[in-house]
Amino acid sequence: MKVAFIGLGVMGYPMAGHLQNNGHEVTVYNRTGAKAQKWVDEYKGAKGDTPAEAVVGAEIVFSCVGNDDDLRSVILGDAGALAGMAPGATLVDHTTASAEVARELNEIAVERGFGFLDAPVSGGQAGAENGVLSVMVGGEQATFDKVTPVIDAYSKAVELMGPAGSGQLAKMVNQICIAGLVQGLSEGIHFAKKAGLDVEKLCSVIQHGAAGSWQMVNRHETMVENEFDFGFAVDWMRKDLDIALTEARKNGAQLPVTALVDQFYADVQKSGGGRWDTSSLIHRLERDS
Repeated sequence: MKVAFIGLGVMGYPMAGHLQNNGHEVTVYNRTGAKAQKWVDEYKGAKGDTPAEAVVGAEIVFSCVGNDDDLRSVILGDAGALAGMAPGATLVDHTTASAEVARELNEIAVERGFGFLDAPVSGGQAGAENGVLSVMVGGEQATFDKVTPVIDAYSKAVELMGPAGSGQLAKMVNQICIAGLVQGLSEGIHFAKKAGLDVEKLCSVIQHGAAGSWQMVNRHETMVENEFDFGFAVDWMRKDLDIALTEARKNGAQLPVTALVDQFYADVQKSGGGRWDTSSLIHRLERDS
C-alpha cells in the first residue's frame, strides 16, 4: 500500500522502517526535518514538508507523536494530515493519548469521510525495533480488518478492544499494570540485596514462577547495576499515568497504588532521572537506604 507515517521518535522511526521493508510505499513527516531526511537516507522512502503534504495519496496514515496537543497539531489545521488525506483513507494513531482526543478525532474523521483507529502500542523501543509490538485498537471492525495486515509489519499481537477510545483505555490499563509491577520488582530486588541474596540466582528461579514478568526477565540485571539509560523514559511514564489517573477520576475507578507509584516517579524526576528508564524506581529505594 501507499502509506504515510507522521512522527519519527524512538517508536515511530523503526515502525515506519518496518512498513517500508515490508513492501509498502512510505512517505514520512517529522517536525525535525533532519530526522525525516535521516529516515529517507536509511530506508529509501520519501518525506513531506508538512503532514498534509506527506499524506497525499496515502491509503493509510499512521501517526505516533507525544501527547494530545502534539496529535492535534499534526492532524488538524490547514497543514494537518486530515487536510491532505484522500477520500476513503484511514488514520491510525499510535500515540499514547487520552480517550477523549481519540473520540474527538474519530468524530472529525468520520464527518470528513475517513476511517479512524486509535491504536496505542506496548513493547517499548526494543519492541518497535524488533517489530514485535502489542497494539490495542479502538474503532470499527471493518476499518480494523482493513488495517491489521499492514500493522502486522511491526506487531506480534493486535486486538480490537471496542469503539473509538477503547484502544487508549486499554493502554491505560497496560501502564497501570506496569507501574505496580516495576515498584514490586524494585522492592523485591532491594530486599534481596539487603538480605544478602544473590539477585541473579534469585531471579533465575522465581522468574519461572508466579512472580515472573517481562520486567523481571529484561530489567533485573540492569536494575542491580543502576543502569537506566535505555527503554521507556520516566517523563513519558508520568505523562501516561496522568492520563490514566485523569480518566479514573471520570469513571470512578480506584487507583491507589498507581497514584502512589506516580509520586515515586516524581521523586525520580526530582533526582534528575526524567530520561531514565522506568525501572529506575529502584534508585529511590537505594538512595534512601
